[in-house]
Amino acid sequence: MRRIAILIALLTGLAPVKAQEAEDPGSSIELIDPRVFRVCSDPRNLPFSNQKGEGFENKLAEVFAKKLGKSLTYVWYPGATGFVRNTLRAHRCDVIMGFPQGDDLAQNTNPYYRSVYSLVFKSGHGLDGIESLSDPRLKDKRIGIVAGTPPATNLAVAGLLGHIKSYPLVVDTRVDSSAEAMIKDIVSDEVDVGILWGPMAGYYSRLADPHLVVVPLVKETSGPHLAYRITLAVRPADQEFKRLLNRLIQENQGEINKVLLDYGVPILDEKDQLIAPASFVTKE
Repeated sequence: MRRIAILIALLTGLAPVKAQEAEDPGSSIELIDPRVFRVCSDPRNLPFSNQKGEGFENKLAEVFAKKLGKSLTYVWYPGATGFVRNTLRAHRCDVIMGFPQGDDLAQNTNPYYRSVYSLVFKSGHGLDGIESLSDPRLKDKRIGIVAGTPPATNLAVAGLLGHIKSYPLVVDTRVDSSAEAMIKDIVSDEVDVGILWGPMAGYYSRLADPHLVVVPLVKETSGPHLAYRITLAVRPADQEFKRLLNRLIQENQGEINKVLLDYGVPILDEKDQLIAPASFVTKE
């Protein structure tokens, strides 16, 4: 969960890592080794990445490396405070997969997907057809929420804090996962409905038997907007590399979307409409 913790903390401006000194744009070099696609990644943070290469960011890194005609290698580092400083900015690798747009710790490429926080619940338990946190059926439901994430504000605005179960934002991913704990509680009826970042909601809901319902929260009218753009991150001085990656994203968006959809990630267009499998053609 630490990777998503840093993602959310960066998006909401809460992370102490934001206080780190900015990198001198002139201190970088273009690439460590132009023959190798060197990725900074968390070793245990599904559905994003792990050392076995089972996450969707692992699969996307393979796509990029293949398109670039490079071999792929990783620098593994826990996704917590100091991640950027000790990997990308230390010139141990050249790119971070899954970086929020707009943060100044690194230089963003163009976004390669856009997702949204989502409701997760059992079908047939009184919540089918729900679309937003303003639905009155939530008033007496037990709601799971990861503490400090943007939907917590939306819950407060909707007057739903009286029946929440809070899960920790930052955990040691080697031994714990707030997302997995929340899904387990939904399956066991400890909570009625949970709210998770879209990629986690989609992935973990499919692991439950039977599958859980996932409802992207695209119709919220109060509180923070819950959809965010996700990019690759490179060093500020690596302008040519950024332009190359932007071109690859544009040329291979269909293949990128297919990987994301295979993992159950709810991906949105710029009008907050879900991108369905039939809406794109995978490039060969």
